[in-house]
Amino acid sequence: MIFRIGDHEVEVNVPSWAVLEARIVERFAQRKGFALATLNLDHLVKLRQSAPFRAAYAAQDFVVADGNPIVWMARLAGRPVALIPGSEAILPLCHVAARHGVKVALLGASDPVLAAAKEYLEREVRDLQVVCCLAPPMGFDVTGPAADRALERVAASGARLCFIAMGAPKQEILAARGRRIAPAVGFASIGAGLDFFAGTQKRAPGWARRLSLEWLWRMAGDPKRLGPRYLKCMAILPGQMLRALVSRLRSSDA
Repeated sequence: MIFRIGDHEVEVNVPSWAVLEARIVERFAQRKGFALATLNLDHLVKLRQSAPFRAAYAAQDFVVADGNPIVWMARLAGRPVALIPGSEAILPLCHVAARHGVKVALLGASDPVLAAAKEYLEREVRDLQVVCCLAPPMGFDVTGPAADRALERVAASGARLCFIAMGAPKQEILAARGRRIAPAVGFASIGAGLDFFAGTQKRAPGWARRLSLEWLWRMAGDPKRLGPRYLKCMAILPGQMLRALVSRLRSSDA
């Protein structure tokens, strides 16, 4: 499924978890890195506004659908994809890493969050080795020398899978930079996923996720910060849905 943002395109190029796992296992076997992004409506809004973010997305090897609106639009366009939220991909990816003897790094968040997340992951995933935890300081520039040093430390640790928990667009920009600085490491941008494991943030309850109301549950907990974000998302949704429908009609006429 391809989403158009002005003159630029972003493609969800991994349709299911099975495909994602197969591609990542292949990269592990080849000792090659990757960058994994999880596309949602907020990203589409930010992509319209930020050229560096668009460049970072262009450098991602794998893009999955993180958010039901992306799944709905893909289905409407006749190119269905599975929902793969970044936070829900962490444990499965850790299981894959452990099975293949791949060491893991955690980059972002804070020292207490990383310590708690490391303890949780190593307890939940047999044979997992989290060998590097880096919490960047305030004001960390993902395009500067400090970012390069952090990426070099990840590579030097022996980790070949690194979860970046910084939020968009920082994490995707850093992952794209990592493809050059640490080409043998796979970078997965996972937002607040580590905070859920550490207990510093709460995931929406199961009923809210099943009803596709996680966004509403989150906004109710932090309306001042998340209200404007979701309003922007809702503003672009009708146009994106219309583009998806037009794409399907054009495909059927071809």
